[in-house]
Order: sequence, then structure tokens, then C-alpha cells
Amino acid sequence: MKVILKKKYAELGEVGSIINVKSGFARNFLVPNGIAMPATASNMKVIEQEKKQYEVAERRAVAEAEELKTKLETTSVTAELQVGEEEKVFGAITSQNIAELLAEKGFEIDRRKVLLDEPLKALGVYEVGVRLHPDVEAKVKVWAVKQ
Repeated sequence: MKVILKKKYAELGEVGSIINVKSGFARNFLVPNGIAMPATASNMKVIEQEKKQYEVAERRAVAEAEELKTKLETTSVTAELQVGEEEKVFGAITSQNIAELLAEKGFEIDRRKVLLDEPLKALGVYEVGVRLHPDVEAKVKVWAVKQ
């Protein structure tokens, strides 16, 4: 089944792309979730107008993300960890903790956008990535210090 993408979808393509997918995938996932629409002549005209609006909104979103990136990269947060004998650390700093520390500084960042492979379990200074937009990623300094 041929469909036109209404939204950018990483595995399939960009907005306005005409792709061929299995009919069940289109009927059960893409169309109900508003990601795609059937490729008909009338839908082609509609998608051209939506594509122009999408590009304007996308440029605005990238510009806002770039502005936030410059602010975030000059920010550092300090997380306190309990430390026992011989510098043994109890607990860890998770993406949730980093999101809360950023919220205290005035940045509303969702914890799922904090790119942390594993919780931080040692004292030190870390560069942690924050995905602000699919094309924009900022680095935030996180200081893990003794409590």
C-alpha cells in the first residue's frame, strides 16, 4: 500500500515522502497515529500545503532548540552523592536526577531527553548529552560531589 508521510519518521523517511508499506502496517499503525495518509491525488495536494507549514514550524523548532542549547552548554549542575569509607559511593545519579537539577536552574527538560547510558556511580565531572530536538543535542556539565 502506498502512503504519504505526514510526519518525519526515522525508519521510513521525511515529510511528503511516498513510500510503499504493508497494508496492515499502514492501516493499523501509520494512518491511525497520524504519521501517514493514503497516497491519492487529493491527498497529494493536501500534503503539499501541510509540508510547507511543517517546514516553517520545523525551522522555528530548530531555532528555539539551538537557542536553548547555547544556554544549556554554559550551565553546570551539581549532584551530591553519599560517600562512605574509602570513597565508596552509595547510590547513583540518574537521568531523573539530572532533569530535576536542570529544573531547579529553570530548564524544563524531560528525563527521557537526558542521554545517559548508565547512571553515574562515581565522583567527578561528566559531560551529559541532552536531546533538545532530533537534530540538536546539547552537553551539560554534571558535577558529582560528596554530600
